[in-house]
Amino acid sequence: FHPNYASNGEFFVNYTDSLARTVVARYTVSGNPDVANTTGTTVIRISQPFLNHNGGWIDFGPDGYLYIGMGDGGDGNDPGNRAQDITGQLLGKMLRIDVDGDDFPGDSVQNYAIPPDNPFVGVTGDDEIWAYGLRNPWRNSFDRLTGDLYIADVGQSAREEISFQPASSTGGENYGWRCMEGLNCTGLSGCVCNDPGLTLPIHTYNHVGGNCNSISGGYVYRGCAIDGLAGTYFFADYCRSQIWSFRYDGANLTEFQ
Repeated sequence: FHPNYASNGEFFVNYTDSLARTVVARYTVSGNPDVANTTGTTVIRISQPFLNHNGGWIDFGPDGYLYIGMGDGGDGNDPGNRAQDITGQLLGKMLRIDVDGDDFPGDSVQNYAIPPDNPFVGVTGDDEIWAYGLRNPWRNSFDRLTGDLYIADVGQSAREEISFQPASSTGGENYGWRCMEGLNCTGLSGCVCNDPGLTLPIHTYNHVGGNCNSISGGYVYRGCAIDGLAGTYFFADYCRSQIWSFRYDGANLTEFQ
């Protein structure tokens, strides 16, 4: 939902169309506030080379911009090294756009503006990119109290991971895929494994005990029903009937269970 949904009635949907492309579209409510108009407007459309790793998550950040989690385009081991390619390649990225503007008035599938403080504005790299080096981020969430971003990134065959971006970030992080799977070096080309410039995950887990290669990221609890859980982050694995939680203060992970 748009941050000003109460007044403009706008909401946004991320879907895969019949040609296997990622589409983020804008919809509005009709005169009845509980009923949507059936015709939407494309905000951004991105081609997908394979049928997996489409991401699918979107959310408005505390800054009012729309964040879009894009998978690396699929197949295995990111054969096109798309997650590390920041020029002409939006796959394997966290995108950040302004849906209230339009920097591409002549383009029917680019109906958005570029936030002027995105990290690659004015330098080499696609202006829409906020961060890169992601495999298939699912799912992600902002801590609604602090504004910190938690990114659950699905692994290849060995590790699942959770990355953290503080609210103070100015973007541009490289989360390491396809050189890193969690904290493991993959041996694949594209960047330097364990390069100090990479932003490594704050938590990883392996595929044992029923875990599989599909983490499901959750939220930092900020409800009022269970005071003792305030500030606790929850996540799960798609294949296992188990939920984990921990606290993270930006430097230390504690109370993992």
